[in-house]
Amino acid sequence: MAYLNAGAGAAREGKQTAAVANAGAATAAAAAGGTPTKAEYDALLTDVNALRTKVNALLAAMRTSGQLAS
Repeated sequence: MAYLNAGAGAAREGKQTAAVANAGAATAAAAAGGTPTKAEYDALLTDVNALRTKVNALLAAMRTSGQLAS
């Protein structure tokens, strides 16, 4: 999609961000009791870390394409 670059007075094409795959399905489930077990906590931690990796990859791709400042 072209847009007007007011500083240069000309149309400029936007760059497309590199593809980032969707996050995988969550592996954590609701705790069976009032207090999560170590396994339940570890599953949640794994999911959070996977999402963190995806968000960082998306931000890096946006910076590379110029859609986000460094």
